[in-house]
Amino acid sequence: MANARIGVDIGGTFTDLVLLDDNGQVTFTKVSSTPAAPEEAVLIGVERILQQAGLQTHDVCEVLHGTTVGSNTMLQKVGAKCGLITTKGFRDVLEIGRVRTPTMFDLSWDKPVPLVERRYRVEVDERVLATGEVLKATPVEQVIEAGRFFQREGVESVAICFINSYKNKANEAAALQAFQTHFPNISVTASISVLPEMREYERTSTTVVNAYVLPALRTYLQRLESGLKRVGVNAPLLVSNSNGGLSSASIAQDTPVFFISSGRSAGVVGAGRLGDARQDRNLVVFDMGGTTASASLIHDGQLARTNEYEFRAGISTPSRFIKAGGYMMRVPTIDVAEVGSGAGSIAWIDKGGLLNVGPVSAGAFPGPVCYGIGGEKPTVTDANAVLGFLPQQLANGSMELNLAAARDAIESLLAQPLGISVEEAAVGIREVVNVNMARTIKAVTVERGVDPRDFTLTAFGGSGPVHACDLARALDMKQVVFPAAPGVFTAMGMLAGAVERYFVHPSLTLLEGLDISALAKQVEHMCGQARDALAKEGYSPDRIEYAFDLDMRFRGQDYEIPVRLPAQLGEGTLTALREGFLTAYTAMYGYASEDAIECASLRLLARGIAARTLDFNDLRSARLDANHTVSRRRVYFDRQTGWVDTPILPRAAVTGEITGPVILESADTTIVIPPRWHAKVDSIGSVIATFA
Repeated sequence: MANARIGVDIGGTFTDLVLLDDNGQVTFTKVSSTPAAPEEAVLIGVERILQQAGLQTHDVCEVLHGTTVGSNTMLQKVGAKCGLITTKGFRDVLEIGRVRTPTMFDLSWDKPVPLVERRYRVEVDERVLATGEVLKATPVEQVIEAGRFFQREGVESVAICFINSYKNKANEAAALQAFQTHFPNISVTASISVLPEMREYERTSTTVVNAYVLPALRTYLQRLESGLKRVGVNAPLLVSNSNGGLSSASIAQDTPVFFISSGRSAGVVGAGRLGDARQDRNLVVFDMGGTTASASLIHDGQLARTNEYEFRAGISTPSRFIKAGGYMMRVPTIDVAEVGSGAGSIAWIDKGGLLNVGPVSAGAFPGPVCYGIGGEKPTVTDANAVLGFLPQQLANGSMELNLAAARDAIESLLAQPLGISVEEAAVGIREVVNVNMARTIKAVTVERGVDPRDFTLTAFGGSGPVHACDLARALDMKQVVFPAAPGVFTAMGMLAGAVERYFVHPSLTLLEGLDISALAKQVEHMCGQARDALAKEGYSPDRIEYAFDLDMRFRGQDYEIPVRLPAQLGEGTLTALREGFLTAYTAMYGYASEDAIECASLRLLARGIAARTLDFNDLRSARLDANHTVSRRRVYFDRQTGWVDTPILPRAAVTGEITGPVILESADTTIVIPPRWHAKVDSIGSVIATFA
């Protein structure tokens, strides 16, 4: 009987896999990523991890996958050549946007280039009024003519977004059907299938992003599904979405905009489950991989979530106060700040003679210099290797480091031009990248009115444990938690996730005029939609959880705050909603008005309860043994201490309390415990480091 679930996370340098069997046994492995064909690393890893676990392909019941294809497509601007069909008079919605800039006085700011060129935005003479009344029906012949134009121009994917279609989908549905009938070879996305909500810019932008990444993600997932079947794995493929949940691969292929941050959010979900197991409900979650570093907040056990996200280059800091800096996607997502500072980030000297790190990354190929596979520019990994933080071999012995080559690259490209020693240059790389990563933590704490000193830093990722203690000291945080197998924790987090589906019903009304009986009927209708959708995923009604939020705002405002709907709707519902909104608004902005309150949209998150998910209390049986014995080597922790003879311990050998400096090594990552830090292992296998 199939009983094994495999979580897969593709990173910029390594692809991580974690297998959970029916007995709670966890097995993990890391393989080098294959950027040109990401699915190849997944297939290699699946065969390897099954061999390690002593299982066969028919033992696999689910493959859970986090993919960076969507985000990389956006970042590298290599998406489909797109067209847009919209209502007459609304051709320039993407340019107009929110009529604001992210920084008020920055005259050098360049507006993001629209993903659809203006000449490929075609208007049709249809119109639905704000009431939902159809003033002009869709002129199908104009839609067909637009399709012929796109076909001649080589357009690969088309978005359809009509004004007020969220109120009445008839016109947009007619356009969609006509386009699909006459142009089956061109991908098409309609806003009514992605975001049936008010706000023309947000809806258009979200639909266009979906169209832009759809061919790339669809092609990749189809290749991956075919590849899994080719190696004998016939289990369903589930994809991690931006909100930390899971969805079928078919849904991801149709609505990829919900999966732009796929994978990254899974680590936050896993950290939340780990916090529950440790009874620690206030966490700053820090993840450092090969290309990026990210941070998120878990406050009182609740993950920080938002209903919109802007994708942008550089540091991405979803904020209530900073808008218009990127490509808007109004989709449920874990609220994560991210910066292009990872272990593979390249160090360089700018025209002013200053040392910089990132955002360009060496990735998996050519990789850091010390990997010996073609990299010539020094990276954060090279600095860590030269300073003694990393072992001679990585990824369970599959990669031998060339320390001499890394040292030569730092010396010739950084140390000599700056007139400093190799050690000082390497320490400088660490200091710069640590400052960059500290910005992400401040973005989700200090900039939100939260003091990071009141939180525990939970660090994971291939390189997060190498830098976490230094980051904690910079932010005056006293405790750092390293999960069991932190190097593959994001893949592990997927095993803690659940299948989710999202539904929204727009309904603008004053709170005082809210019809509770009509609201109850809408709640029941949406629950029926969720039951039907999740039944296709194999979930019976008794295995579904429902969470309803009502988007609320003061009258005249343009942005809402989600407020949880009471479990029982009745006489006290209006009072509970009002109090919930005022409390949330005050916590966010520091005050609350006495103006009338409006309700905008009703949202449902329906979650399928899996038969087995990861239980961190069972991780004592995880295979975490390192392939070496106790040893010592010199490590350059900082400028003050210089080179220090440091004990190197297998991670699995640590049982009692240890005092830094010490380095813990395992097959998945390296944990650095600097001088003046103490560490111990808790009952569920996490390493807890505390500053003395």
